[in-house]
Amino acid sequence: TATARPSPAAPGLPQPGRCAYFVLRKRRFCRMIPAPGRRFCGEHGHQEEQNDRKRIPCPLDPKHTVYEDQLQKHLKKCNSREKPRPVYFVQDINAGLKDVAEIPEKQELLETGKLYLKVLHLPTGLELHLKEQILSHQALQEALNDPKNGESAFKHLKQQASILGNMEKLHLLGPGRCFVEFGAGRGKLSHWVDVALQNVESVQFLLVERATTRFKVDGKHKRRDSIFERLQVDIQHLCLNKVPILEKKKLPVVGIGKHLCGAATDLALRCLVESYTTCCDGGDEEPAPKRSRAAQTEVAPQRSAGNESTTEDHKPVAGIVIALCCHHKCDWTHYVGREFFKSVGLGPVEFHYFQRMSSWATCGMRETTSKASTSEDSEDQTDDTEEHEQTLSRTESGSDTLQGILSAEERKEIGCLCKRLIDHGRIEYLQQQGYKAALHYYTESAVSLENVLLTAVPSPSLIPEPTV
Repeated sequence: TATARPSPAAPGLPQPGRCAYFVLRKRRFCRMIPAPGRRFCGEHGHQEEQNDRKRIPCPLDPKHTVYEDQLQKHLKKCNSREKPRPVYFVQDINAGLKDVAEIPEKQELLETGKLYLKVLHLPTGLELHLKEQILSHQALQEALNDPKNGESAFKHLKQQASILGNMEKLHLLGPGRCFVEFGAGRGKLSHWVDVALQNVESVQFLLVERATTRFKVDGKHKRRDSIFERLQVDIQHLCLNKVPILEKKKLPVVGIGKHLCGAATDLALRCLVESYTTCCDGGDEEPAPKRSRAAQTEVAPQRSAGNESTTEDHKPVAGIVIALCCHHKCDWTHYVGREFFKSVGLGPVEFHYFQRMSSWATCGMRETTSKASTSEDSEDQTDDTEEHEQTLSRTESGSDTLQGILSAEERKEIGCLCKRLIDHGRIEYLQQQGYKAALHYYTESAVSLENVLLTAVPSPSLIPEPTV
């Protein structure tokens, strides 16, 4: 015999005595029992009050909505509200000057051949093929040999090891310094610098990142003597000499960065070389902090007694080591090499196209390579929560126009040339500011397609390498 079943509710209505909330995911009404006299259960009781309430777009960010009667309360805690600016925020201090020249938006890249020939004949001493300087550092040897690290982690570690090796070669790993990591993300590069300096005193770290970051590694260093401080600010508005820790201790600064995207590199260079150095040189005449005798011996083992006080001791910026990235995100307004471009007859229009074509060095506008590049890039960047886009869309990069006109290898060569041209302007800028600057391949292209390292140290204070 058939078992008696309760009569089903009418279509579109909840069962009698059950919650009236329709669970969209399950395509049915909630089956929980509400309290006497109520239409909704405790889980969905708020629906009874909200049915007659109106939601409106948030005036600070229309991407989300808020109940109209809760607007004033929401505005006080909305994440999009204007937060109090820190003392080191100075509007557009590192932005550079705007150029009056306008760039045509819809002009095609059919002038590529002419631009390419123009670059080839520039009397700039431009080096298309850089020297390799792939180094390592003992601080990362244990991690590099750890089989638990996957391929993506191994690529990061190899790059970080080489960056530290280059810093050591330039005698930048020493006591009494403040390491400023631009575009810090999770702060992995600063982490390894701290590991390399675990037996060194008076080391400060400033991690500059405009976005909030999850899974930061700063917490690993709370038991150590080294001090880590995060500066949540856009590099464009960062005034280093107003950072309290630098204002108080006057430590020489070492600027570092791993895959610092496009215009961020120019903003960081201007922040260090112009804003900070100028303020330090002109703001006060206090001598640089004294170093211990042990520190002097470690950093400059070959200095004579009469040459212990060098320009490096009084130079606010002791060195710069930045792994370059994403030249297609450069901006003429922020670019530090504008004087170099103008000196060889180039301007904002040419820069615009060189900047766009620079992406060809890593993607070549080939479908297969583009996919591989995107995959490699996601591995290379996701761990550091940085925004790096190695490829442009077909419309943006002009692939439809040039497909069939230039081969993949020709586009790749043009892209590399555009990158080197933009980087050469940065080198010229640093040299004019009194630094000895250089470009090197710091890792293999199989590890990262963005494998060029920019280094700079004050010219008068170059220290000869110790003899073995």
